[in-house]
Amino acid sequence: MKNIKALLDKEVCNRNSACELSYERPDPLLVASRYTDEYTVLLCALFAYGNAKLIVKLLDGFDFSLLNQSEEHIQKALQGVYYRFQNTQDIIEVFKTFRRLKQEESLNACFYEAYEKEHNVLEGIDAIIRKIHGLNSYASKGYGFLISSPFKRDKHHTIKAIGNPPYKRWNMFLRWMVRNDALDLGLWNNISTQDLILPLDTHTFKVSQKLGLLTRTTYDLQSALLITQKLKEFDKEDPTKYDFALYRIGQEKLIIS
Repeated sequence: MKNIKALLDKEVCNRNSACELSYERPDPLLVASRYTDEYTVLLCALFAYGNAKLIVKLLDGFDFSLLNQSEEHIQKALQGVYYRFQNTQDIIEVFKTFRRLKQEESLNACFYEAYEKEHNVLEGIDAIIRKIHGLNSYASKGYGFLISSPFKRDKHHTIKAIGNPPYKRWNMFLRWMVRNDALDLGLWNNISTQDLILPLDTHTFKVSQKLGLLTRTTYDLQSALLITQKLKEFDKEDPTKYDFALYRIGQEKLIIS
């Protein structure tokens, strides 16, 4: 594992630069990093699925100032806009919902109230998801996929590690908001980096298996938790600092020895 740690530490060092974010090497953080508004950053994270170039193109085309305008204006301004699983009305309703949320309370306050009890970021994520669903009765497959569902829980009301997806886009949002370096934004300063969970996607999942960080073959929340725990052996205080490096290793199909 010493060799793996050395490899990842080198990748983290080399990639901790704004130069990593460019149109030649697209990543949704390229767009999100232009904003300090937490609602805008969350939208960038939630739409971050699929081809990276197409994600950046979509986000570049959004007028996030719509979050400060009327719902009637949102309805008109987003006509004809769609993306993969989201049709035009899905996107309109997402913007309307976020406008309502922005008028009601801060994301940080909603998250922190649930998180602080046990320093559990999953509880914080769940609180925001439930809040979002409570602000709009609109429902569709595309809308539900984008927002995500509240976590499944066991009979003791504990969030299940097995049976829930990794919630990659939500954990990526937290990485952006909590960590503070040349890449991540560091806009929330009341959350500990040691509590963050690796934003597990197909790239980081496969790379983690190849590197021996994970033996489990199921792509779910349990795998994300196990990899995060393994990465804490490399950096107890900031395990998700390795996320971007793992992602790029997979995305760029680098040879792993």
